[in-house]
Parts: sequence; C-alpha cells; structure tokens
Amino acid sequence: MTPPRARWRVRRHPACLSLLRGSVMLVIALLAVVAVGAPTYAAGDRTVQGTLRNSADNNAPVAGVKISAQTSTGKTYTGVSNDQGRFVITVPGSDSGTLTVTLDTKTLPDAVQIRDGASNTLRPTGSLSTITVNFPLGPDTRQVSTAWDQVPQLLYNGLLFGLVLSLGALGLSMVFGTTGLSNFSHGELVTFGAFATYLGNRVVGLPIVVAVAVAVVLSALFGYLNDKGLWGPLRRRGTGLIAMMIVSIGLQFLLRNFYQYFTGGRALTYREYVTPAGRDAFGLFTYTNRDVVVISISLLALVAVTLALQFTRLGRATRAVSDNPALASATGINVGRVIATVWIVGTALAGLSGAFLGFSQSVTYQLGAQVLLLVFAATCVGGLGSVWGAMIGSIIIGLFVETSTLVIPSELKFAGAMVLLVLVLLVRPQGLLGRAERIG
Repeated sequence: MTPPRARWRVRRHPACLSLLRGSVMLVIALLAVVAVGAPTYAAGDRTVQGTLRNSADNNAPVAGVKISAQTSTGKTYTGVSNDQGRFVITVPGSDSGTLTVTLDTKTLPDAVQIRDGASNTLRPTGSLSTITVNFPLGPDTRQVSTAWDQVPQLLYNGLLFGLVLSLGALGLSMVFGTTGLSNFSHGELVTFGAFATYLGNRVVGLPIVVAVAVAVVLSALFGYLNDKGLWGPLRRRGTGLIAMMIVSIGLQFLLRNFYQYFTGGRALTYREYVTPAGRDAFGLFTYTNRDVVVISISLLALVAVTLALQFTRLGRATRAVSDNPALASATGINVGRVIATVWIVGTALAGLSGAFLGFSQSVTYQLGAQVLLLVFAATCVGGLGSVWGAMIGSIIIGLFVETSTLVIPSELKFAGAMVLLVLVLLVRPQGLLGRAERIG
C-alpha cells in the first residue's frame, strides 16, 4: 500500500517579512542619500581630473592651482586643486569636441614650477568619459630600475592587498563553514561597506575614521537583516544549498543594479586620504601613513576574530556548528543564534574590506564584483570553511597578483590568480588547509 503523500503548507512569517523589508529599505535609504549628496552629471558629461604633486618636496600635494579645460567650441571650464592636490573639471556632454587642458603657471606657489621639458598645455585624445591628465611639477627624480628592483614594492603591495582581501575572504569562509552556502552576493556586501563609508565621509561630513566605523556597524546590521529576512526563512523551509546559491546570485544582481541606479555608475572618492604622500622605507619600497593604518586595523580585526573563535564560548559554539549542526543543536547550542552572529561578523568584515578598498580603488557599483572571484579564489586556495585558510589564501593571492606583473601584463594579473586557483585545486582539491572528505 502506497503511503499518502505528505502535504506541505507554506507558513508565512510576518516578522521575517518585516526584516526583509527593513533590509531592502536600509539599502535604498543609504543609496538615496548617496545619490542626493553626490554631484550630479548629465548623460555624456566628461570629467577631466588629476593630482598635482611637487617632486622637489617629497611629492607633497600642491593646492590652489588653477586648471582650465577649453573645448573646440571655445568654451572654458575651470577647476582648482584642493588640499590633496586633486582637481576635477566637469565638461557638459552638450559641449563636445576636442579638449585643451591648461595649467595656469601664475597660480603655482613660489619655488614650484613645471618640470623642464614638460608643457603646461595638454591635448588629451580618446573618447573616455573620465580623462586623467598629468602635469609634472619639480625636477625629475625618477630612476631607471630593473624588474628585480620592483620586487620589494610589489611584495609590499601584495601583502597590503592580501590583508584587505582576507577581511572579505574570512567573512565568506565563516558563512560557508556554518551554513554550507556559497554566497555569490558577498561581493555586494563589500560594496555596501564602501558606499556606507562614502556616505559618512563625503555626504554627512564625518572624519574618515568615524565614517569607516559607522560603515562597519551598518554592514553588521545589514548582515543581520539579510539572515533574519532571507536566509533564515529559507533554512527553516529546508531549501537546498543549490537553490540558496541561485538565490544569492539573484541577490547579487539585484543589489548591484540598486547601486548602479542610485549612483549612475560614477566613480566616487572619499574626502580624505585619497592620494596621500608616499614615504620611503629603507630605499626598498614606498608606503603611506594610510597604508599603516589599514594594515594595523586589518591585523587587529583578523586577530580579534581568530582569538574569539578559539577561546570564547561563542567561538567554540561556532566551531561546533561548523563541524556538525545537528549534534551541536542536540547538545543545547542555539544554532540559529550562532548562524545569525556569523552573518553579523562576516558582513561587518566584508564592509570593512570594502571601506579599505575604496581608498585604493574608486567607489563604484562594480567594486565588489571586481574582487568577488579573488575572494572565492582565496578561500578555495586556503580551504573552504577554514579561518586560517582564508587568511593564508588571501595573502598568497595578493602576493601572486602583484608579483605576477613581473612576467605578465598588469591587465592579466587577476587572470593569473585564477590559474593559480586551478593549479592548487588540481593538486589539493580541499585547499591548503582544508580537510579532505570521503565520498561514498
């Protein structure tokens, strides 16, 4: 006799629906303020930008210099370099034609002059919407170097990038370790942190350190709303991991389109520490004070999370859920609360990573998408679900991406990271620190 087929009844969860609506409203509110506070550009506008630095004064920024952009129609648009030496000139899209960009030498400070052999008038070519021009000031202090002379600088750049990448990779690895979900929308959580930092710093006017802290808090809140409004209900309904992964892909495109709609695809920058002056380190490489702060905070965050997972009660519960959720629940561990905490911490780390990436890269709606594959590569190379694996894999990917430019074009450096991922998975499918699982 065939047993009767079970009938499933979908129960509605008003609280979960409210949390999901709250999560969506948080994103909309954040991006609406960004859209209102950011300068508006008409379709087809061109932007002329650049940074003035005096090589005679340790590449110090030069402020108060007037730069003009004249179109073929005879109209002139001007801009003035700010305290960081940066200038931005917007040319309306209605005024097309070739451009002539001129630096007014009369506005240069005393003892600052155009480099010998350089011109104060440039005629950029191309049809890009953003045109970057360079006016060299002061004597030419550049030295001809071999490829091996670049190794210390590339190693430093790779270590810095790897540390920032490890913040996002650790968050992704924690979520995978406790839920088994490969979250393809993780890159948009990185973008969320960058936009939240931009909002606090550029629109609200907070100091950059405070803006980053606020962005981390907002990211943590966004992660909590994500879990309670979307992923939690899906888990309770018994949705499979493949289906949840597909949902994460849909959420990825949804959030990315939200970012693009409210920002218009513009490249946004913070108000502070965008182009800090470099300092020489023993003649080997150049660093900035901003780099020191980013490295220090990244290390502090990574060490704090690692120690918490090892020595706190919540950390031990998290590792228990990662090993065996059913057994952890049977021993009295609140699995739902542990997973919610992991989402909060993981999204906060992703937001911090996005805030730091906004310094070296412009804040755009594609920021998270550009690093998503690198984050996945780092977690897979180190070992999915492994905290130490995510960090070590990120450092390896960061170093490989930067040093690979010694032998391949810089445009292909991210592709090189994918080749490394394939090679590691061919030799050790579970990653460097992952655990091999028996199948069958």
